[in-house]
Amino acid sequence: MNRGIHSRGYLPHWDFAKSVQAITFRLADSVPKNIIRKWKEELAPIADDALCQKELHHRIAKYEDTGHGEAILADPVCASIIQNKLIECHGVSCKLIDWVIMPNHVHVMIRLFEGFSLSTIIQGWKGASSSEINRHLCRSCTLWAPDYYDRYIRDLDHYHDCRAYILNNPVKARLCAKPEDWRFSSAGADWSADFSPPDATQAAD
Repeated sequence: MNRGIHSRGYLPHWDFAKSVQAITFRLADSVPKNIIRKWKEELAPIADDALCQKELHHRIAKYEDTGHGEAILADPVCASIIQNKLIECHGVSCKLIDWVIMPNHVHVMIRLFEGFSLSTIIQGWKGASSSEINRHLCRSCTLWAPDYYDRYIRDLDHYHDCRAYILNNPVKARLCAKPEDWRFSSAGADWSADFSPPDATQAAD
């Protein structure tokens, strides 16, 4: 069941049936908790909560792209495991539009199907991939950070902007020259979800 607008921690989530969502989830060691705590303290004087959350996400995204932590998703086997979990959901719980697997975080764009919640889908990705990756690395530990960041795609311009951000993330991080050079992404996999973007004339405000 979809949960509408809710929060599981420091980030608000949008969970509506048939909505198009851009999602980011990251490894547990990609951004230390003390750094996030420090940023939240610095941003506390901002009265506009939406602006505060936007700036917090901007700082987290910038920090992630520098490849902090063990960055185990740089291991092709680990990246393949999470990529397979994303693809397995296509046509079952959601329509998988685009994705990129960075060394310490993952960006995904999906369209939710009726009867499937965003949080349940992401829990499935994290849980199944965590077990397999830990088995591959011969260890047992918390792999993923507990929360995730999602953005409800408002209109056609927002749709194309988010797709461009996802596909160009490895280029921006100087991991490759062109999006299609990054193997663990929809561009590298030459993916086609046969998806029609949201109608800008019918998009929510």
